[in-house]
Amino acid sequence: MKQTPFAKLKEKERKARQNLIVNAAERLFSAKPFPKVSMRDIADESGISLSSIYRYFPDQESLFIEALTRGANKIQTRLDKVIKDKGATVEDLAATFVSFLIENDPYFRMMTHFMLDGVLNTASVEKLNRIERVLLNQFNAFFSRLNPEGSHRLTAHAFFAALNGILITYRNYPGRDIEDVHKHMKQLVSVMASMFSLTIASGNTR
Repeated sequence: MKQTPFAKLKEKERKARQNLIVNAAERLFSAKPFPKVSMRDIADESGISLSSIYRYFPDQESLFIEALTRGANKIQTRLDKVIKDKGATVEDLAATFVSFLIENDPYFRMMTHFMLDGVLNTASVEKLNRIERVLLNQFNAFFSRLNPEGSHRLTAHAFFAALNGILITYRNYPGRDIEDVHKHMKQLVSVMASMFSLTIASGNTR
């Protein structure tokens, strides 16, 4: 059924309001730990009434997942560009992933929160699993293009874990300013990616 102009306008307004809410949530989740952000905080930050926010999101967890999904879509889009580049290397793929999360620290904070200490309901777990599966499939597809022989599923899992490990381990490196920390992480990522590149080329993957 074709939408009327009025219905289209209402839908546009609804999406705009939803974006305002998610934008406000992203700002707060980047500044404070997830458990410290209340729906009232998000209402105050967005300038939208609490009752209106509940029409879109039943709780802060669903809003958290929505914000994280937005970030995941952005990083997946950036990775797709690398994957479509026939001359791209494993180092390029790793650098793209890490650079995005360095540049977009709120998404990194959100992504690692539930990796480390979060408890989710079943629906949220499934949404996060879908996000992770897309990323792993992207890595797997890239590795399979470099070496069509064998399976690269476990290699993709190890690659994802290694990248996140570097980000988590060195994000708050003591005694160094932020530029030095980022430089150090990128150097480690380059070393790690080179090792994966050799493994993939050798065909010694699973």
